[in-house]
Amino acid sequence: MDIGKESHFSTDTFFHAIIIKQIELLLNYSNRFYHRQFLTRKQAGNSLFSNFESLLNLYFEESEAIFKIPNVGYFAERMNISRNYHSDMPRSTTGKSTQQHIPQKLIEKAKVLLSTLERNVSEITYNLGFEYLQSFHKFCKSKMNLSSLEFRASFSYI
Repeated sequence: MDIGKESHFSTDTFFHAIIIKQIELLLNYSNRFYHRQFLTRKQAGNSLFSNFESLLNLYFEESEAIFKIPNVGYFAERMNISRNYHSDMPRSTTGKSTQQHIPQKLIEKAKVLLSTLERNVSEITYNLGFEYLQSFHKFCKSKMNLSSLEFRASFSYI
């Protein structure tokens, strides 16, 4: 029996339990089809991931100064897909979410800028989109196990 028909027969004590189970079944089917699309559309997912990678590379290579760290919404909007889909899409290809790819690219850019010794760390911090130097140090420490100053110091002896 479907949910519409069942809602007209609210005469017994099992009415609410049956409606809840039918809605749960419907949601389980929806969830199943949502996740199945990543398996059946592997090639399309790879194409979308390639577009994301291109946009990500372009964003970080476009100029020396970024001034703002991009988020999932930024890339989803440019690719005309939802934030949730964009967040899940790379995971099916690489095992990492968009939220993991962005900081990875940001740390790559930070390493390049810190290794050149042309700018001071405060300037690099601001150019990479961090408001505070302390936030940048903390970010570097979490991703490289070295603070930005420690990473830079490793290049001053070369």
